Amino acid sequence: MEKINISEKFSLFSETWTPKIIAESNGQLVKIAKGEGELVWHSHENEDELFIVFKGKLTLMLRDRSVTLLPGELFVVPKGVEHCPVAEENTHFMMIEPASTAHTGTVVSEQTVGLNKQSRI
Repeated sequence: MEKINISEKFSLFSETWTPKIIAESNGQLVKIAKGEGELVWHSHENEDELFIVFKGKLTLMLRDRSVTLLPGELFVVPKGVEHCPVAEENTHFMMIEPASTAHTGTVVSEQTVGLNKQSRI
């Protein structure tokens, strides 16, 4: 395994809400994505989802509150908790989650990326 330059990886794509796998460790995938606007309300029945922001502002709307993350901040959405990510323009973030985690849980929308369509960069 070679070292990974995260900033360089972000420069390789422009699409939003389309996670890119950059590493794997012990069954956990390390993914990066860019966000803008709102994704969809969804949950992950069996998996926690960790978000770390590198650039911009990501708000994780939960049914009982919202958590806003700025660069250098992280939050774990516990399994089973419904959430809706909302990002300001040009937000860059990382997710660390089990390989079994479906992009938008059981919710399927035009933004959903299937497990077999998530690309590695």
